[in-house]
Amino acid sequence: MNGLFISFEGIDGAGKSTHIAALAQAFEAQGREVTRTREPGGTPLAEALRTLVLHEAMDPLTESLLVFAARRDHIQRVISPALAQGRVVVCDRFSDATFAYQGGGRDFDWGVLAQLEAWVQARNDGTAAGGAALLQPDLTLWFDLPAAVAAQRLAGARVPDKFEAQPGAFFEKVSAAYARRCAQNPERFARIDAQESPQSVWLEVLSTVRARGLL
Repeated sequence: MNGLFISFEGIDGAGKSTHIAALAQAFEAQGREVTRTREPGGTPLAEALRTLVLHEAMDPLTESLLVFAARRDHIQRVISPALAQGRVVVCDRFSDATFAYQGGGRDFDWGVLAQLEAWVQARNDGTAAGGAALLQPDLTLWFDLPAAVAAQRLAGARVPDKFEAQPGAFFEKVSAAYARRCAQNPERFARIDAQESPQSVWLEVLSTVRARGLL
């Protein structure tokens, strides 16, 4: 059975976590082995880099380099081996988040991010569908939520990291960058209306995955 890679994307407060767990359980109920992971993170090294990225002050290039370094280790140690074993990989964010947060929120050069993506996600194993050059998710579920609604959901929920503490204008740019990334990759992206009730959102996630023939 071929491996399957699904990523969940969206600004903080979009409500991804509950549905990541539910989708993993849906695949497991059909007999698939599932690897749940996240970015930045997923390995001891990547988790250490995550802590730096979320809490230490740095310029956008340094931030981007650390995120892609974490991604490289994550791909090599977790994602690629799991896909080679035929597992379903469900990941809380992947490279689209870097384009959204660093490229959009931080106004960092989109071309530099694309070059880093090409280096870090280059596929050399010959298993990419259609000979794709880069490792990318088979499906990206983008939880689209207005920045103001996300801020209301996060208010008082926990001590914010340096990204969660950003003003609304930052998240508006992040959302716009997600929309841009979606427009560039329409065959891979599926937009989920994250303003709906949790049950409605879950039904939309489930119907989207089923419509793609993945579940």
